[in-house]
Amino acid sequence: MATREEVLTALGQVMDPEIHKPITELDMVRDVAIDPAGVVTVDVLLTIAGCPLRDRITRDVTAAVSPLPGVTGVNVRLGTMTDDQRQTMVTKLRGGRGQQAQRPIAFWGEDSTTRAIAVASGKGGVGKSSVTVNLAAALAAKGHRVAVVDCDIWGFSVPRMLGVKGHPVGFNGMILPLEAHGVRVISIGFFIDEDKPVVWRGPMLHKALQQFLADVHWGDLDYVLCDLPPGTGDISISFAQMLPGAEMLIVTTPQEAAERVALLAGKMAEQTNLKIAGVVENMSWFTCPSCTERHEIFGSGGGAELARDLGTTLLGQIPIDTRLREGSDSGVPLVVGHPQAEASRALLAVAEALPPRERSLVGKRLSILT
Repeated sequence: MATREEVLTALGQVMDPEIHKPITELDMVRDVAIDPAGVVTVDVLLTIAGCPLRDRITRDVTAAVSPLPGVTGVNVRLGTMTDDQRQTMVTKLRGGRGQQAQRPIAFWGEDSTTRAIAVASGKGGVGKSSVTVNLAAALAAKGHRVAVVDCDIWGFSVPRMLGVKGHPVGFNGMILPLEAHGVRVISIGFFIDEDKPVVWRGPMLHKALQQFLADVHWGDLDYVLCDLPPGTGDISISFAQMLPGAEMLIVTTPQEAAERVALLAGKMAEQTNLKIAGVVENMSWFTCPSCTERHEIFGSGGGAELARDLGTTLLGQIPIDTRLREGSDSGVPLVVGHPQAEASRALLAVAEALPPRERSLVGKRLSILT
């Protein structure tokens, strides 16, 4: 017969689908009982009443406990946390900081291994958001923990491109992101009607970005990709202030007009102490499906020239593919729907060129083996 300790160990493998931590670590398991016939009863406390993922939690608990020796059945009884229990959990998730201490960004700091990358462009229409969501999906497919912050408050498009719908759950001052294709996502599009314009000025934009970064429970992350609005406005400046020392990936097209404007975004990164991760040239060419001839519709050389002017690397050239647009409209990134496409291979190569951030040993005391 399985013991209570063995059941709790098994339950330690059950992750809360929204918070991405074990339910035992979140104190969601209130009690475990095993009767002489081998039926295990598990009392689970949901974070909120009417949790939309209650059925998934029930299935996961049942699947974890059923294989244990002597277990003949699993009975999952669902309850709801009290306000005090919920606040205790939120405080634990914030590293001991209460609800009033919401300003620090949990994934950013001296010991952080999260790589925060702002995806920027000088002008609109160069495919910056398409590059963002495909890079995020590519990194997630490699097993990395990835988040996308849709910082384009006025022209948000990430929810549609990733096929994410719904409203994030919020409780006790903490917001849980939505997820698609293994990517955690937050966007102003989750909180307003899709056909309603956002008419905000600087202070409101700054506050929204602050909440997206600090008040969302992201969990452990390897990458945070922030889809910035085009240009060098308020959001870009706020990003640099909130995540000092972060990186900027600049997207341009081959034409000279786009490259010249993108150069301004790169110069802004230098002035605000952001590191330039590299340049991605989008819409580099179109390969005719009939004759396989390559047509450089927007010219050539813009990405290489921009990288040269900024003293950085051209990480990749993404060809035009109608399936990239179709995937953006349907919510299936090209690297997911057509991973063997020429454009997908180029995007996957860019993802490979952005290795995870390693923990720094500067200032750390190292043990000496004798």
